[in-house]
Amino acid sequence: MYERPHEMMVEETHDESARMGFVADFKRYLTNELSGGNRFVYEKLVRPQLTMNVGREPNRHEIRGSIAREPFYQSVSSLRRTSQEMIWDTSGECAERQLPDLVERAARFQRNRRTKGRLRLSPSLRAPRYVSAVDIHCMPGSYQTELTPGDVFAGAMYDRGVHLYRAKARPTVNDGNGIFMVDWLRGRFPGLRPRRILDMGCGIGNATLRYAQWWPGVDVHAVDVGAAMLRYGHARAQALDVPVSFSQQNAEKTEFSNGYFDLVVSFLLLHETSNSALRNIFKECHRLLGNGGVMVHVDSLPYKDLAPWDQSVPDWDTHYNAEPFMGTLHDLDLAQIAEEAGFAATDISEERPRHPGMSPHLAGSNHSNDGNVNGEFLHLVAVKQ
Repeated sequence: MYERPHEMMVEETHDESARMGFVADFKRYLTNELSGGNRFVYEKLVRPQLTMNVGREPNRHEIRGSIAREPFYQSVSSLRRTSQEMIWDTSGECAERQLPDLVERAARFQRNRRTKGRLRLSPSLRAPRYVSAVDIHCMPGSYQTELTPGDVFAGAMYDRGVHLYRAKARPTVNDGNGIFMVDWLRGRFPGLRPRRILDMGCGIGNATLRYAQWWPGVDVHAVDVGAAMLRYGHARAQALDVPVSFSQQNAEKTEFSNGYFDLVVSFLLLHETSNSALRNIFKECHRLLGNGGVMVHVDSLPYKDLAPWDQSVPDWDTHYNAEPFMGTLHDLDLAQIAEEAGFAATDISEERPRHPGMSPHLAGSNHSNDGNVNGEFLHLVAVKQ
């Protein structure tokens, strides 16, 4: 059994640890040994005939339609989908077994706060359809489902399951995305000294806590639509002694006042929204930022930067991993949408820093299944003047 990195993390039995180790190894085997074979099948068996049929380089839709008929691709795809379900079956059963204790732990942290962090829930808030209509990442109940009063199940399952998603058996604090974002912000905006920061689509606050730790005394707010995620995230922050204020709000329209924030960020939020929601979020960011404030949204690379085969790889998630907006997002011109939201074109940039060794999802042969090539991400950056 592994040592827990904080007091809210589930406690595993010997058999649960063994099962989680198997799932992580299975994910790693799919990534390192099997998934890369899809490219070989495409280059050797599919591409020559497909190129001859269409008379040009095939696009990603044509590639998917052809390779989906190949037995090897079908087998690997089936195993990948199975591995996703195994992640949540494994971490979910572990969390459900001890749910009453987890709920009590979270309530205890809320009553006996170690830090100044707050939790504010809005029971009347309905999760938008792009969250509630699918089990995102095949995670049962998505982010918003509640099983019991004071529920933290979704957060507990996610906190343990995301390690398996990344083919890692041993649980950690899992704040790599926050470390990456802070390091990048320090280099990109060396004079940035924010007083208030907003993390949109914070989940359980994996990245959020790093902002509060790097800028001591800063007022950090984190919003999401799932109450169970937020209860868990708040208790987790208290357990780690980091002050963050969590609130249940839709990033498309928050309750904060105009110009309240100096920095608004999100990490892998955009691909889990929708076409109209993304535009609303950018407009809301413009409203929330004061003059000189910075907006940064991090997601995987747009398809225009990728070769046709590499475009087809993240499309697997669109069709088989309950990520219906994945393909559409990466066809959009995010800089144009930011300009339509009110930012000046001269103050908008699309940047591609490399995230060293921390690609959030896995697929095959140097490519993650959300389109990150060798750990590269797109940073959509805008400064409000």
